[in-house]
Amino acid sequence: MDFVQILITVLIMAVFGLVLGLLAALASRFLSVKKDERIDLIVAELPKANCGGCGYAGCESYAQAIVTAGAPVNKCPVGGDAVAAAVAKVMGVESEKTVRMRAQVLCSGTTSLANRKYNYAGLEDCLSVAKLGNGPKECPYGCIGLGTCVKACQFGAIKVENGVAVVEYEKCHACGMCVSACPQKLITLLPFDTEIWVGCRSHDKGPVVRNLCKVGCIGCGICAKNCPTGAITVTESVAQIDYDKCINCGTCVEKCPRKIIWSGKVQMSVGDTIANEPAAEPVERRRRQNTEDRSSEQQ
Repeated sequence: MDFVQILITVLIMAVFGLVLGLLAALASRFLSVKKDERIDLIVAELPKANCGGCGYAGCESYAQAIVTAGAPVNKCPVGGDAVAAAVAKVMGVESEKTVRMRAQVLCSGTTSLANRKYNYAGLEDCLSVAKLGNGPKECPYGCIGLGTCVKACQFGAIKVENGVAVVEYEKCHACGMCVSACPQKLITLLPFDTEIWVGCRSHDKGPVVRNLCKVGCIGCGICAKNCPTGAITVTESVAQIDYDKCINCGTCVEKCPRKIIWSGKVQMSVGDTIANEPAAEPVERRRRQNTEDRSSEQQ
């Protein structure tokens, strides 16, 4: 008798499970939201970097935003105009040209140029060391130089040379991962063809900067006074460039008494950055070059 009851119970549960399974199958067929096939087509065109440079969590999230929320088709910094055109073709729209960007580290305080307040030996992580008085350099705004940005870059576009992070422009895809990773907020994105940049982000007053770093911006304003297009202003004691106005004339590079305004062309002639040269050599070389140029003009 007990066996029969058990068998009946098992049969009832089996039938009940079968019915629920059928209902679930019917619900998934008739009530499911059909995925737009364009999402997969767009994902296929994207570079699969999942870097977040577009402002979304990953390539598939960006593809969904394009199809369902009308996100711009040209937001992928890794793919550039070629990918934007392919995505636009899927969506049946026109793609606007994008301005290629690159990362730039706004610090020139190499090991020999920036004073140190202590020697550090430990975990190679800028985020951790930033809690120890903003790193071993006396300048609280300087590059800590332990390579957190290097680890964040999946394209191998950053290295640390002489205590300062250096960007290899041609490898950079402007995904912004290094910008987010830097605890000092020293890395920014600039137009790729920009030749002029200020290699300092210190907001300390001039006398303080002079005591902390041999090349830091002292906010004197000479660059701003001599800029023919008004592209430079001094804000919070540091020179800043408006790239919509900058014509890459190089006047600010020549006039800067601290030689902290860098020119891409000058850098290429003496090395990738100040960090790739022996301490103070690029600065002295540029000073000698400026002196020679002035002598030539006088002659």
